[in-house]
Amino acid sequence: MVDREAMVRQLRLHEGERLRPYRCTAGKLTIGVGRNLEDRGITAQESAYLLANDIAAEERELLRALPWVAKLDEVRQRVLLDMSFNMGIVGLLAFKRTLATIQAGDYRAAASMMLDSKWAGQVGQRAERLSRMMATGKDPRELWPPS
Repeated sequence: MVDREAMVRQLRLHEGERLRPYRCTAGKLTIGVGRNLEDRGITAQESAYLLANDIAAEERELLRALPWVAKLDEVRQRVLLDMSFNMGIVGLLAFKRTLATIQAGDYRAAASMMLDSKWAGQVGQRAERLSRMMATGKDPRELWPPS
């Protein structure tokens, strides 16, 4: 078959490489080196790879903005990481009183504050699940496959 490295160089020359979605000359949503997202999409493995990278990047942002989060138990760290993933770090940082309450260790009050927000109305079950996790420090049963 063809020399892959030569093919990569050739396609990068002809297609270019864009790291943000764009419309190609045929009007299709495209990314990278000519990846037609509308017709081809991505594979499950590519989705898993992107998700792992996105989680790692968001975790770095979270710990840079709120270093004290590293001292929380793992479940509560995941709650804040989930919220940051959903809203971005700027959105999470807008929860000033809630974050101060979490930092002070009053997890039940923080859980109540989470539910008393515009965000909770927008995300529904996600907010309810995350607030239970914050209040209890435990994973909800629906996160685990049946045994």
